[in-house]
Amino acid sequence: MREWKRPSGTFGGDMKKQLVLASASPRRRELLGSLGLDFVVENSGVPEDTVDHRSPADFALELARRKAEAVAARYPDGVVLGADTVVVVGSEILGKPNDTDDARRMLALIRNRWHLVITGLAVTESREGQTALRHVETRVRMADYSRNAIEEYIASGEPLDKAGSYAIQGLGGKLVAGIEGCYTNVVGLPLCEVAEMLRDLGVEAPAALCTDNAGQPCPRLVDEHGRTRTNKD
Repeated sequence: MREWKRPSGTFGGDMKKQLVLASASPRRRELLGSLGLDFVVENSGVPEDTVDHRSPADFALELARRKAEAVAARYPDGVVLGADTVVVVGSEILGKPNDTDDARRMLALIRNRWHLVITGLAVTESREGQTALRHVETRVRMADYSRNAIEEYIASGEPLDKAGSYAIQGLGGKLVAGIEGCYTNVVGLPLCEVAEMLRDLGVEAPAALCTDNAGQPCPRLVDEHGRTRTNKD
């Protein structure tokens, strides 16, 4: 994993565009850094409780767009990436828990059932005012864990700042029985789509080859014969 560092401010030859991640999430910073790109991090400051939406995907996309465009106003020569991830079970959107009781409720709600993780992506090219939008969905099945397992996990403190009250890449991974779709999407940033969107706006991003926390290929990158394919295939 390449360590994040503050860049010189240019990429892509003489284009002189700065790549900016409009998120304070250390998980998104680490994931974007794994592509080997230089970028700066800027917190958008956009509130997450004022969005009208028709669907969870609309909610995630609108927040991602607001984050990217808010930060783009501060970087006139930038390409800004905004993202927002939500957990959906039934018709309910699960954001970050308000407190330990809320985390306990969420973990009990998703136990032994499937839920959906949706990440909305927005990439804004400041100079031209272009914004590309995309969302990625992953199905996650939680294990039939016990009440004691919930209490132990809450005591670790990890669930308290995570959508849906768990982190698949951390201790919460022990509560997950399986996934269908992109692993890094569940962490907070679907790398294959991010790389493709950045390339479309002139960023020299490599083709991403996602892996899970154990270093295994992302499930959607493995064909029916167990062979790994890239996102270009």
